[in-house]
Amino acid sequence: MSTEPQFLSFKGLKQYTPEDGWGQVNSILQSHTQQASAPAQPSYKPQSQHAAAPENVPTLTETPEASDNASPMFDPLIHELFEQLRVPPSDELTQTWRTIAAEVNLLTQRMALQRELQERLQKLDQDLLDLRGTILSHLADVQHAADQQLSSARLRAEVSALAQSKLAAKLTHKR
Repeated sequence: MSTEPQFLSFKGLKQYTPEDGWGQVNSILQSHTQQASAPAQPSYKPQSQHAAAPENVPTLTETPEASDNASPMFDPLIHELFEQLRVPPSDELTQTWRTIAAEVNLLTQRMALQRELQERLQKLDQDLLDLRGTILSHLADVQHAADQQLSSARLRAEVSALAQSKLAAKLTHKR
């Protein structure tokens, strides 16, 4: 395992190393810091769980300071990402997204209203077509009745004219 500082230092957290197997993170960190200061003694010395972490090991709540000799574990790009995550969004951007969300909600409501109105319009169009058909049917019935009345009137007129001519013929021949 490399001698770079680890950022996890919680009590009870275990870490596996090929040389030593599973061990407490605090113990492994202390053994690695001892190895870094005295490389001639690569022995593993288990520490109690109450031993404090080395001072140069950051915790999860701390952020490392960017320096020239920073380890590859503390990448400046990751540091910049965390800085961006800590900065709250600007009011302009937040307000713009709120406006967009409100407009999308309004658009959704209006589209639902439009669909409802289109359905009502289609029903109204169908009702109008049915009413026109009914009116045309009634007009055809009236026309038929009027045609029958006209035929009856012509027939009566012809019968009257025939009766008049026959009656006039009888009255003129007897004299």
